[in-house]
Amino acid sequence: MSYQMKTGIAIVMAGLFLFIGSYFGSTYVLTAKILHHTITDSTHLEQIEPAVAGMLNKSYSSNFAFVSDFKKRINEINKKNRAASDWDKVIYTDYTFAITKNATTGWLVENNKWLLLMIVLFTLSGSLLYIIPKYGSGIKGIKNNHIFFDKLNARGWVGILIGTVLILFYIVLYWFPYYITNWVILVDPVSNTLSGNGASQWFLYGFLYTVAVVVMGIRMLLKYRHNTYQQIRTGSVMFFQTALAFIIPEILVSLNKPWYDFKNIWPLNYTFFYDYNLNQMIQSGTIGWFMLIWGIVLIIIAVPVLSYFFGKRWYCSWVCGCGGLAETLGDPFRQLSDKSLRSWKVERWMIHSVLVFAVVMTGITLANYFSENRLLGNATNQLHQVYGFMIGSVFSGVVGTGFYPFMGNRVWCRFGCPLAAYLGMMQRFKSRFRITTNGGQCISCGNCSTYCEMGIDVRAYAQRGENIVRSSCVGCGICAAVCPRGVLRLENGSEEGRIHANVITFESRGASIDV
Repeated sequence: MSYQMKTGIAIVMAGLFLFIGSYFGSTYVLTAKILHHTITDSTHLEQIEPAVAGMLNKSYSSNFAFVSDFKKRINEINKKNRAASDWDKVIYTDYTFAITKNATTGWLVENNKWLLLMIVLFTLSGSLLYIIPKYGSGIKGIKNNHIFFDKLNARGWVGILIGTVLILFYIVLYWFPYYITNWVILVDPVSNTLSGNGASQWFLYGFLYTVAVVVMGIRMLLKYRHNTYQQIRTGSVMFFQTALAFIIPEILVSLNKPWYDFKNIWPLNYTFFYDYNLNQMIQSGTIGWFMLIWGIVLIIIAVPVLSYFFGKRWYCSWVCGCGGLAETLGDPFRQLSDKSLRSWKVERWMIHSVLVFAVVMTGITLANYFSENRLLGNATNQLHQVYGFMIGSVFSGVVGTGFYPFMGNRVWCRFGCPLAAYLGMMQRFKSRFRITTNGGQCISCGNCSTYCEMGIDVRAYAQRGENIVRSSCVGCGICAAVCPRGVLRLENGSEEGRIHANVITFESRGASIDV
């Protein structure tokens, strides 16, 4: 390892140390002013204010102690109301995150702008010092040397540690965000600049997500710098994540319009047809109606038409935020995907089951919406909670990203994404896209199968000279990029002869070619 790369690691570690250090050192002081500013529901405030009187103006040095004390008092209120059967007084709104964030004081709150700037500069500069000499110099070609002996990329202790940290981060982000309010405060300056509002845990997540895509996207651009297709594809996911998924939605909020990611399509965007979302768009005037119509057009027109001409790669590998993170941050782990037949069978059942779940949930949601909740009662909310927890949080978040170092970078896309299942059906049965193979040139090196992030045994197709037409294929093109013989080629052609074209078959008495 060169001196420059070692320096880069040291600088990144310094940035990481500052980021972790920002978690500590704050104090938490709840005042009557903060209480009245945060809790706008008068019935809730009437109950909470006397219950937390003992906390007012008291200084807490620990986030955990402050949260524990506040939650304990809310639980006592609810326990009393339930015992008296005063169900209307039970407080279901969780104020813990907002109260904890607003009660935070100290050096971090006063200097968050400069601390964030230092962390970003350290992280970016250190990453570039490490990435540029490793991938941007030396002999031309894609560098995957010693990848199966690396403690990060081959399920070693570094990979296990990083995967565990990612899983824990997602668990805290989704269900215990009040424990990371210091990190949310850290990105307040960015949120205030874009939308005029303070940051939430979701803004923190979007910020970290975007930084990861950009930094690791630069790595992709350098690693595959001799491949035009990979250059354009990587630039595309970096643009769509930064502009459409991060910056533009926040600007919309600053204009008092609904937060909206214009590239997010149902059923991946499973909340699109929720009643609150429909009402918000309808009540937002022209821009809201445009968002509604745009979303519907994407579902019923853009998906089938674009998938017909380009396959599912137009979305999964060029536009999607989940795919963008998988292709950039997840690229070092693509070789860990399971290529077994058993895994493929599990994949088919799981991903299509999620799609069916999403369709049924949406159908019931719309039926209840137009019947004003008279048709199916509370079934809509119950389905929303189950889907949101199991699929929206656990599967797509905790497992989908946290399992990169364990099962490869496309766990969510391969086993759980309902939009990928929808796109995949279009690609499999009505599309011009395929990966053509030249079986006569294949030397069975196995690179294509090894680096297929979707678990496809590409070599088996290449050896037979058979076109690869699989619903799971996202058209990332890495199989073609790592092939030393130019056997594989991504093509959009006539549907005729697309499947089982020019297959080389090997029989017990010799080989024959079926034309």
